[in-house]
Amino acid sequence: MCRALKVLCVAPTPEGLERLKRATVSASWELVGGARTIDGLLQQIDEFRPDVVVVDVEVGVDRETLRRIRAAGPSIRIVSVGGAVEGADRSSDHDAIREAILGVPPVGGPVRS
Repeated sequence: MCRALKVLCVAPTPEGLERLKRATVSASWELVGGARTIDGLLQQIDEFRPDVVVVDVEVGVDRETLRRIRAAGPSIRIVSVGGAVEGADRSSDHDAIREAILGVPPVGGPVRS
């Protein structure tokens, strides 16, 4: 059974979250939830089971945050926006988020037949 890719965004302010969601939305995947804190993000990971998390670096993301995200959802791919974060799968600016989501390989690398 196929389902749409689920993408969850996190940014520190209501305005920042809205901007990030507008830049991320696409007919190619389902945009779910939206958090303003890391704790809120972790709760929404449990609720929505996203495939990709798009995180604004202004929320205070670091290696420990990425470890917590991966512990909550080991197969989640992470795109950082606004700067590179060591351990993220990809980094992007607001203008290229959709391309970054499409370019993030699945955990464990591409599937080969």
